[in-house]
Amino acid sequence: MSLTRRGVLTRLLKSVIGGTAAVTLGSVSAFAETRYNFGSGDTWNRYRGKRVVSDPTGRSPGSIVVNTRKRKLYLVLQDGQAIEYGVGVGRAGFGWKGKAHVARKAEWPAWHPPKEMIVRELKKYGRRLPARMEGGPKNPLGARALYLFQGNKDTLYRIHGTNAPHTIGRAMSSGCIRMINEEVIDLYSRVKVGAKVEVI
Repeated sequence: MSLTRRGVLTRLLKSVIGGTAAVTLGSVSAFAETRYNFGSGDTWNRYRGKRVVSDPTGRSPGSIVVNTRKRKLYLVLQDGQAIEYGVGVGRAGFGWKGKAHVARKAEWPAWHPPKEMIVRELKKYGRRLPARMEGGPKNPLGARALYLFQGNKDTLYRIHGTNAPHTIGRAMSSGCIRMINEEVIDLYSRVKVGAKVEVI
């Protein structure tokens, strides 16, 4: 499911017009059902999109909690509720857990793969990664990115969109938390810089 910038925004607008009600931290409405098809044989082709659930985290409103075992991201709302999103997480040996905060946000972010990743990808797969890739539909960071810091230190981990939606629900990333582009746009619109993030 390859999306252009216009395609992502068009689908997001259609979902809003078609009944996907906006959910703010003080107001909760049910989302219209969305069905994603990531290809035949994919166990997550039945993913129905984000939904409002009873908050399973116990964290304060505005916080983000990523449950790597369940491959779910929760944005905590008011009144004991949360928005639950499906995510992709780090593969074996690349997972990260801990507490951080959103230090900055970016629309269609540029990608700067770490030097270690560039060396690893070349050695293991023979694939040459660029030192920098401009934002856009082919960029691995997708439509939006939330940058996670601990204090003033960049963890190098992100919550971001993806141009590989079939990885949602799987442990396939190099540690970052991946989301469907439409849903990372939704999360981005609700999360403030400084928001607490916990990956468990």
